[in-house]
Amino acid sequence: MALSAKLQLRQSQALVMTPQLMQSIRLLQFTHTELERFVDEEIERNPLLERQDAVNDAIEGDRPEAPHDAEGETDWFESGLDASSETLAARLDTSLENVFPDDPGTQDRLGPDLSLTWKSAAGGMGDGSIDFEDMAAAAVTLRDMVDEQIAFAFQRRTDALIARELADALDDTGYMRGDLCEIASRLGVDRDAVDAVLETCQGFDPAGIFARDLRECLALQLRRRDRYDPAMAALIAHLDLLAKRDFAALRRICRVDESDLVDMLGEIRALDPKPGAGFESSIAETVVPDVVVKPAPDGSWTVELNPDTLPRVLVDQAYFAHVSSHTRSPAERDFLSDCMQSANWLTRSLDQRARTILKVTSEIVRQQDGFLVHGIRHLRPLNLKTVADAIQMHESTVSRVTANKYMQTPRGVYELRFFFTASIASAEGGDAHSAQAVRHRIRQMIDEEDASNVLSDDAIVDILRKDGVEIARRTVAKYREGMNIPSSVQRRREKRAMAGMEA
Repeated sequence: MALSAKLQLRQSQALVMTPQLMQSIRLLQFTHTELERFVDEEIERNPLLERQDAVNDAIEGDRPEAPHDAEGETDWFESGLDASSETLAARLDTSLENVFPDDPGTQDRLGPDLSLTWKSAAGGMGDGSIDFEDMAAAAVTLRDMVDEQIAFAFQRRTDALIARELADALDDTGYMRGDLCEIASRLGVDRDAVDAVLETCQGFDPAGIFARDLRECLALQLRRRDRYDPAMAALIAHLDLLAKRDFAALRRICRVDESDLVDMLGEIRALDPKPGAGFESSIAETVVPDVVVKPAPDGSWTVELNPDTLPRVLVDQAYFAHVSSHTRSPAERDFLSDCMQSANWLTRSLDQRARTILKVTSEIVRQQDGFLVHGIRHLRPLNLKTVADAIQMHESTVSRVTANKYMQTPRGVYELRFFFTASIASAEGGDAHSAQAVRHRIRQMIDEEDASNVLSDDAIVDILRKDGVEIARRTVAKYREGMNIPSSVQRRREKRAMAGMEA
C-alpha cells in the first residue's frame, strides 16, 4: 500500500492559560511583601496606575492636567476591598468563581516612544543618577535554587504541587523536616506519590538536600559519586560507632582492613553534612497578618482582611482620556490601550485575590471554631480537599491561598497551614483527633512529669488511649523526637540531676 501525505482540518477544544491568567493565579501565593513589590513594578511601567496614598501627594506637572467632571473631581477608579464593607461572619457563604476571568489582549509590551510623562519611582533613575546597589545581583537562596529545579523536573501539576510542599519543609541546612504522611493527607494524595516526588527531589543540587537525617544525606552524596557500596552502606548505618571512634568494630562490621577503613573515613570527611548551609538565608521579614479574626457579638466570628496588606491601586481614566485625545499614531493608541487593559487586569486581580483569601479563611475559621474557643486540644483534623469541597474551589487554589499567609486570632498569629493537620483515629469510634492536638497533649504530659514519674512511650500510649486517641507507640516516639524531646531514660537522668542540684 502506497504512503501519501494528506492535509486535514480538525476542530478541537483545549484549555489554554494565557500569561495574564497565569499571573493572576501567581498573585494568590504572593506574600504581602512580594505583592507590594509586584504592584510597585506595575505602577512604574504603567502611567495609568497610581497608589491611592500617593494621589494627594502628586507633584504638579508630573502629568498633564486631567479633565474634571461636572463636580470638579477627577475620575478615579479604585481597586482592592474595603475591609470594613467586606466583613464576613464565618458562618456566611458567598459565590465565587474558582479561577480569575481572562482578559484578551497583549501582555506588558514595550510601547513606542510616546510623548508621555512617566513618574519616576522613589529612589529610581528619573533624575539621571544610578543607584548601583539596586543593580547588584540578589544573593541566591536555597529555596530559589530548589524552585528553579522543580520547574524543570516535573511536568504534572500535582507532582509540582507536592514538590513545593516538600520544599516548604526544608530547613536552612537543606534537610526535609516535614512528615510525609501529613503532607499526603493535607494534599489529598497517596503516600506513594509523595515518596516518588521526594525521590526525584533528592536528586537535585546540591547533593544531599531533601534528606531526612544525616545518614540519608551522606548516602545521597555517596550515590552521586557512585561510592555507595555495601561496605560504605554499613559504615553509614553505624555512624554512632564512628562518633565513639570504635574503629575495631567498624572494621569488623564493614569487613574491610585498616587501610580501606582509613580511605572510607577520608571520603566521609569530604562530604557536606549541611548541604544547604552554603546559601544565603532568606531575609527575615516581619509577619503581618493577612486576615484578622475577632469574636462577633452574636457568638460567631468576624473575619476581616487586614487593610495594611491590601495594595490600593487607582486607574486614572481621566488621564487616559486626555492623552488619547492627543495621540495620532496607531502605535501610540495601541500602546495606551494595552496600558489600560493591563491596569484593569491588575485591579480586578487584586480584588479577586482579596475575595478568595477571605472566602478560604472564613471556611477555615468555621472548621476550626473549637480551637478558637477552647485551644489547641480542640484543633480538628483538616486537609485542603475538605476546604476546597466546602467552598467549591480546586485544591491547588486553596493551597496557593494558604501559602505564606497568616491569621491573627484571639489566641495569637498563626500561619494558615497550621490549621491543616493529619487525622488520628479515635479509640472509641468517635471524631478523629488532630495530630497537632495530640503532639500538644504529649508535650503537656512530659512537661508535667517529675523525676519519680517519668513517662515512657508505652505509658503515654496508654494514657492517650484512655483519652480516646488510638495511636501506636512508634507514632508517639516520632512525635516526641520531632519536638526534640529526649527519651524517658535521658529525661529521668536529667530530672534526677536537677533534683540533686536543687537539694
